[in-house]
Amino acid sequence: MRDGKGPSRAPVLQFTNCRILRGRRLLREDLWVREGRILDPEKLFFEERLVADQQRDCGGCILAPGFIDVQINGVHLEGPFISREKRGAHPEAYLRSFEANAFHDVLATYGSLDNVRIVTLAPELGRSHEVIRALTARGICVSLGHSVADLQVAEEAVQSGATFITHLFNAMLPFHHRDPGIVGLLTSDRLPPGRHIFYGMISDGMHTNPAALRIAHRAHPQGLVLVTDAVPALGLGNGRHTLGQQEVEVDGLTAYVAGTKTLSGSIAPMDVCVRHFLQATGCSVESALEAASLHPAQLLGLEKLKGTLDFGADADFVMLDDSLHVQATYISGELVWQAEEARQ
Repeated sequence: MRDGKGPSRAPVLQFTNCRILRGRRLLREDLWVREGRILDPEKLFFEERLVADQQRDCGGCILAPGFIDVQINGVHLEGPFISREKRGAHPEAYLRSFEANAFHDVLATYGSLDNVRIVTLAPELGRSHEVIRALTARGICVSLGHSVADLQVAEEAVQSGATFITHLFNAMLPFHHRDPGIVGLLTSDRLPPGRHIFYGMISDGMHTNPAALRIAHRAHPQGLVLVTDAVPALGLGNGRHTLGQQEVEVDGLTAYVAGTKTLSGSIAPMDVCVRHFLQATGCSVESALEAASLHPAQLLGLEKLKGTLDFGADADFVMLDDSLHVQATYISGELVWQAEEARQ
């Protein structure tokens, strides 16, 4: 074998002594990376006849696709086209409804939809269906949330193109046996053929009872997407912090609108949510990790490049120990963060 080294060839990096999450299984295989992409080692060996330029021993850790958080407050446009009754921490004075030219109202409110991937709205608002159709035609995911919609209205919204539910169980009508509301979409038989509904869950130990996590997971595991619902106070510790025009009070893993007991997003990082979800549901490690990587990538239509460690995908991944604490983060195969204990 020639070593293939030279100024014209990008280096090949080999991660060894690891378990890779691929195809819903943890496999004891090496991970090969070149130019920010994951390589097929067989093609590297037998077609290019190359070996790795560098090797990195992972110490038996798990390599999983990079976590994708589809609900960090500010990236995901959550409101103001939402229900007053289920507005949560959203200031009532800023809520809006759709007028005669509904999509123009959206553009006037947001200013631009460039780089927007998700918009949350309440489907019971008048003219919401034309807005859903207009947004989905532009490749923007429409999510249903902060809503008092019944199941029929929710199903009609999905028929118009909605594909996601914002933080299931939170800021929506409670489940009722005669009309389960938006929650009923998880087992609805009135969705368009081939349409797959996804739903976000804040698995931080505060927003959702473990029994509710189990119910949702057992009803529709393929659609479950773990979200943090994180506010800017994430990582800043206890005390008062700002969220837009509001102040929030952080106490441990809980954030409230200051002076109230209204939950105001979360401050739990994604790995905390993954560990809590695993413990609460008793699901496999693979399922817990995919709920934070593969499923959100599928929701966004990015599963060929993100949320997977398949050959050809972007080399964005996390290194975790057996207790699912993140030890290192890689973007395009480059180390961008490492836990203090992993540096020693």
